[in-house]
Amino acid sequence: MVLKTSVLKTLEDYYRKEGNQLYILYGRADSEKEYLIRAFLKNKKSFYYRARWASPKEQQAMMEREIAAQFQVPINKHNYEEYFKRVRSGDGSKLVVVIDEFQLIAKRDAAFLEAVIKLKMKKLYPGPVMVILCSTAVAWVEKEVDTCFGESAKKRIDAKIKISNLNFLEVVRALPEYSVSECVKTYGVIGGVAGYINRWDHTADLKTNICRHILSQDGCLFGAAEQLISLELRELSVYETILAAIASGCDKLNDLYLKTGFARAKISVYMKNLAAFDIVQKVVSFETGGWDNAKKGVYRIRDNFINFWFRFIYPNLSELYKLPPEVFYEKYIENGLDEYLERYFREVCMEYLELLNRVNKVPLSIKKMGTWVGKEGNIDIIAQNEIRQNMVGICNWNQTELTLAMCQKLEENMKLAHIGAEYYFLFSAKDFAPEVRELAKADRRYILVDMNEL
Repeated sequence: MVLKTSVLKTLEDYYRKEGNQLYILYGRADSEKEYLIRAFLKNKKSFYYRARWASPKEQQAMMEREIAAQFQVPINKHNYEEYFKRVRSGDGSKLVVVIDEFQLIAKRDAAFLEAVIKLKMKKLYPGPVMVILCSTAVAWVEKEVDTCFGESAKKRIDAKIKISNLNFLEVVRALPEYSVSECVKTYGVIGGVAGYINRWDHTADLKTNICRHILSQDGCLFGAAEQLISLELRELSVYETILAAIASGCDKLNDLYLKTGFARAKISVYMKNLAAFDIVQKVVSFETGGWDNAKKGVYRIRDNFINFWFRFIYPNLSELYKLPPEVFYEKYIENGLDEYLERYFREVCMEYLELLNRVNKVPLSIKKMGTWVGKEGNIDIIAQNEIRQNMVGICNWNQTELTLAMCQKLEENMKLAHIGAEYYFLFSAKDFAPEVRELAKADRRYILVDMNEL
């Protein structure tokens, strides 16, 4: 079972603190939140309640029954304050109280959060208690939960802990049977979503997994992209039209306007909603002096799996229901996959530099890093230190070797961007041309990184 172990460590660190605490733990539906909670609660005194879609009265009745059953206590008053008075560790150790999907209670019953605050403030339970409110309503937690608590009560929240997706290094560790190249491909298709990785067959290749889990109607990820979008967003026809347009290459507001026919103001509103769910992002070109030659801001589908679905499957959905999965894969996915994966290889290379930077193994200490998106060409990576010295990078995924012509093209794009560089990182998933290897031997500014190093 793959989990976001850094979150588990954070919870353990918080648990060891003295006194009472209140935390909000949240993440997308496939973050494996429930398994993470189960791992954390092991060998701890705890009470766990999973909220349901129910009326406020029925919600109270269900929690009351579970508390009465677990702690073997009579409950005479039917409210949350009384319920929290009845929970106990039994031996003076810290009690962990977990209310999962708490938004289903908090949105409809203000008395619940009032009781939670009193529990944290030792007004209901004297012993040390750690309260964890869990949710998959990501946008609601980030934008509205403070309002539900109120101005004074929200200050009682010790921390909000977001369960982010696995980074590439964590994906590699989760797929020990795979080569780094296979890990890049898998990461580009399903991203670092723990729930997706746990359903992936680590012993089968990429094509087999895609056909089995994504293209088959009984596959665990068939339709998962649209399910994620529909969790809290309405007007799916608008959202899916916009996402399909972005996946097809319409990456600027005006392009989306021309492609979809929606008003620019309407597109901007929907983009903000999609961004709140980490589905899309606006990529701003790395700040250099070459603004005249740069695109001022382009939209990207941030979620890897949603990007894959709308790039390859959504436009060919009729064929998906007509063809066997293997035939669909060969006809609509296979030939375009390497071009699609170039972006994710670049992300992997950036993560590699970030890791080296943490352990002080890069020539320049990185303060910020990004991509320069030009009107006529791009710079895959620009990493800059505090005094604006640069390291630039090429990320070759698709070609059989990284060539001297690619290095020369990089220099041309650097002129358009009006930047110089102290070091050049040349990443190649396959090989380097002999003249590039000779260049790196003669000039220490050029650093070659192959797939094995990654």
